[in-house]
Amino acid sequence: MKRSLAAVAALVAVSGCTAQAVDTHGKTPPHAPAGPSATSTPTHTPTSTSTPEDGKPDAPAPKVLWSRGDKGTDIRELQARLHQVAWLITAPTGTYDAPTVDAVKGFQGKRGLPRTGRLDTVTWERLRRMTHKPAAWELYPYGGQPAAPPDPRCMTGRVLCVSKTSRTLRWMIDGRTVSTMEVRFGSQYTPTREGVFSVYFKSRHHVSTIYHTSMPYAMFFSGGQAVHYSSDFAARGYYGASHGCVNVRDEGKIAALFAQVRNGDKVVVYW
Repeated sequence: MKRSLAAVAALVAVSGCTAQAVDTHGKTPPHAPAGPSATSTPTHTPTSTSTPEDGKPDAPAPKVLWSRGDKGTDIRELQARLHQVAWLITAPTGTYDAPTVDAVKGFQGKRGLPRTGRLDTVTWERLRRMTHKPAAWELYPYGGQPAAPPDPRCMTGRVLCVSKTSRTLRWMIDGRTVSTMEVRFGSQYTPTREGVFSVYFKSRHHVSTIYHTSMPYAMFFSGGQAVHYSSDFAARGYYGASHGCVNVRDEGKIAALFAQVRNGDKVVVYW
């Protein structure tokens, strides 16, 4: 028994996760060529009516696709792409608001385009060429995705059922979901391990011995990897990552979970 306790203590002594800046995929991908053009129907179609001195009409002004007040998933994509090139700091909201207008103006001015603040076809094509198609996590960086169906290995006993696909954790007892919460994982260089594990150590006020950062409500399941609350996740969403741990953003939910989970409970991490 003393030798087992010493082994656990040694594992915990070198454990620890902290937040690190990455993109919403857990890595920093290079800018790739944009996908197919937008399929939305333009809401505005201004054209030029002036006639120059030579008597020939000017070329039509570019069509305006979206402008202030518009809403929808297309606006989320626009905002996510503006975030990729650092013109929009805030997360996508789906509403073409004042910060979006300012971001579009800045992007247009930097590239010698008319600073209208409206997203026209010329501005959109330029932005698309400079960015990649946003993933779901870039469109919804603060969560909102439904939990994935539980893995078959989660259907018996007491299980922390962690889906990397939907980035959610289900707390399940005998096949019944007791609670769900949003989670994030390690980056491409410090990935969260997948498989079947069990909780072997709990620490309410844990501090990483490697990174010297707080890991409240830590429930260790594989070496130094644990499920724990992350204030960085709460603040930055999926624009950050752990060093391998399963971060939970809702402190109230993980506090309740910590009170229920016992050493020996199963942990399943799957895609």
